[in-house]
Amino acid sequence: MRPTLILGGTTEASALALAMAAARLPAILSYAGRTDSPVAQPVPVRVGGFGGVQGLADYLRAQGIGHVVDATHPFAAQISAHAVAACVATGTPLTALERPAWVPGPGDRWTMVPDIETAARLLAGPAQRVFLAIGRQHLAAFAGQPQHHYLLRLVDPPQAPLPLPDCHAEIARGPFDADGDRALLERHAITLIIAKNAGGTGAAAKLAAARALGLPVILIDRPALPPRPGVASVAQVLARLHADLGV
Repeated sequence: MRPTLILGGTTEASALALAMAAARLPAILSYAGRTDSPVAQPVPVRVGGFGGVQGLADYLRAQGIGHVVDATHPFAAQISAHAVAACVATGTPLTALERPAWVPGPGDRWTMVPDIETAARLLAGPAQRVFLAIGRQHLAAFAGQPQHHYLLRLVDPPQAPLPLPDCHAEIARGPFDADGDRALLERHAITLIIAKNAGGTGAAAKLAAARALGLPVILIDRPALPPRPGVASVAQVLARLHADLGV
């Protein structure tokens, strides 16, 4: 039976790896390598990039991959686009395990913006206490707004000075809960939250906490991706794999 390549780094990818191991379906879980201590997995793991579309296509051929499941973060646009192109080039079936995007509800004070740069421009003005919940890769986009105090939440301790002159980093790994996030926001006297529209449940606690506290949220839209077949649950991925593999 040919293995499935899971492009991971998310809670959903870990859940899929566990389900595939339980079903005795061969799989390889791939991490980009941005986290120092990834969660242990029940399937073989590879870490690092592939070297672009051609590198990923070569890997699919060399490993005899029978199916690719893109379970990366919704903002991991480059690897998702590479997966589409590499699967087309090699004739490998591709399924995206996609989290539903968050949508505002009663009591939410959201401003939707198309990208990180727009979110940063909206910070022009008096100093605020901002929970910048976007990970560590794009912090430099906010260096042009140094008047604010920034609260960051990172999986790993930073290995180099952060590009924000006034910031505090909380080192923690999700999922988080609404009560804990409310306590975090109150402890740091946060007045504004900036987040990516990652969707799903693992990172939604900060939005529930913002709603409870009446705080405004700037929510960054997901990047556009090439068309690809997608499902919304691990069970749907397994059903597709069983159909594809004939087992």
